[in-house]
Amino acid sequence: MAARRGDGERNPHGPQRLLTEADWDEEAVRDELRRYVAEHLGEADGVLVVDETGFLKKGKKSAGVANQYSGAAHGLANSQVGVFLLYASVRGAAFLDRDLYVPEEWLADPVRCREAGIPADRQVISKGELAKGMLARAFAANVPANWVVGDALYGYDELRSWLQEQQKSYVLAIPETHLIWVTGRQQPIGYVAALLPDDAWTVLSAGEGSQGPRLYEWAWFQLPEGGESTEEGHEHCREQARFLLLRRSLSDLSKQAYYRVASPASLTLSEVVQIAGRRWTIEEGIEEAKGEVGLDQDEVRTYRAWYRFMTLALFAHAVLSVVRHQAREKKVPVSQPIFP
Repeated sequence: MAARRGDGERNPHGPQRLLTEADWDEEAVRDELRRYVAEHLGEADGVLVVDETGFLKKGKKSAGVANQYSGAAHGLANSQVGVFLLYASVRGAAFLDRDLYVPEEWLADPVRCREAGIPADRQVISKGELAKGMLARAFAANVPANWVVGDALYGYDELRSWLQEQQKSYVLAIPETHLIWVTGRQQPIGYVAALLPDDAWTVLSAGEGSQGPRLYEWAWFQLPEGGESTEEGHEHCREQARFLLLRRSLSDLSKQAYYRVASPASLTLSEVVQIAGRRWTIEEGIEEAKGEVGLDQDEVRTYRAWYRFMTLALFAHAVLSVVRHQAREKKVPVSQPIFP
């Protein structure tokens, strides 16, 4: 950027000052991003989707970098990992929030943390807890969404129980080793799935993908009330029905996925499958943000600069999402400003 400016910049300090030294509040801008997305894309049936993505790095100085699993590398790699919250509705999808995962090895080295600008009071926070914090901020801001969707990393008991306390419905993936109560005994969900008869499965689309409808076989069944000690006695459990949702590939029946669902009892299987399919919107959003606004092209090392860069990149992505929605609806002339 400095080279392209052609105004005497000999190094990137000028452009990077916005991220490293300029006086502005990235958390306030994050809040404005959330307001902007809710105002322009908000719908009563909105869904909040959580996921993480990796940012490959070569050195050891960038805040939070470590040899850790990165989806970008499909395995272990020297990378940073960010956890993101996306909002999806029929109007479009855009991000609301972001948090940097800081591995424990960093927090055990105060000198390294100080050099990278990681706050001295930063504690070990799991990716699930980072997601919970972002969801809590969205709920407090009254973002119009009653559903939360995420993969198996976010399907653990504590987060599900907390969401039920917030009276939020969810479709959260679980591993095949997840235990459920069946006839008085705990059994892994994979074992239970094998017992289902063929007529329990229905072919349904979970939404449109790049190759057309995402068709799978789906099955579900309702869990008995009070069947798990972690959820017994909660008054809010009576307001929702709890289900197990199962998915398998049409071409290979051994490829299966499993979900815990909390939803109104009146919801149909087809409706739940559509909600589960929103999980892919965040993968598409991350791919778009990396390709269209350079989400993975930051050249900063410090903790605060990472948050600033991600916030501005996500805001740029949100603007593009809103413009696409407005173009589809043909509500806004080309000359009209996209900001209120």
